Amino acid sequence: GSIFKTEGDQILVRVNERTEAILPREERIVGEAYHPGDRLKFFLLDVRQTTRGPRIVVSRTHPGLLRRLLELEIPEIQEGTIEIRNIVREAGARAKVAVASLDTNVDPVGACVGSRGTRIKSISGELGGERIDVIVWSSDPLAYVRNALSPAKIAKIEPILEQEKALRVFVRPDQLSLSIGKAGQNVRLAARLTGWKIDIK
Repeated sequence: GSIFKTEGDQILVRVNERTEAILPREERIVGEAYHPGDRLKFFLLDVRQTTRGPRIVVSRTHPGLLRRLLELEIPEIQEGTIEIRNIVREAGARAKVAVASLDTNVDPVGACVGSRGTRIKSISGELGGERIDVIVWSSDPLAYVRNALSPAKIAKIEPILEQEKALRVFVRPDQLSLSIGKAGQNVRLAARLTGWKIDIK
């Protein structure tokens, strides 16, 4: 759709000749500028019937937008060779995508990133430069959390027995800030992606 006009806290998006959608403030990427005439991709969040016809609400922050962009950009996901297992986003800043391959000959991360990063760069460009970490999903929680904390290198992981779904992760001093991420973003997204509490030491 294309940005049509701003009305108070809402931005109107023209989807076609007869259809307009609303992009509310909370569904916008922080720091992203919306100028009339700009064409962008949106995630259809909701359609509500009102007395004046359907009211369409769209989003730029929903994980579904990133999922759909990955499906559009990566043939292996369209074909079902690669499955997206989970996506978490802090829209405009960083996202983590867990993928699994149903074909042992296909590297799921390599296919999503593309040659010299071309595929993932084009998706990141659609989302205002959002950094997208693609990691391998694993049914083993220790391996999954290790992957989720990427690009940080992990020395050791052990369960915290007195807590439910909690892990203690040990990293070398030179990997500490990378594993935690800017303002805790890397570890926060990894915990949301995996569903495990992560304590980094």
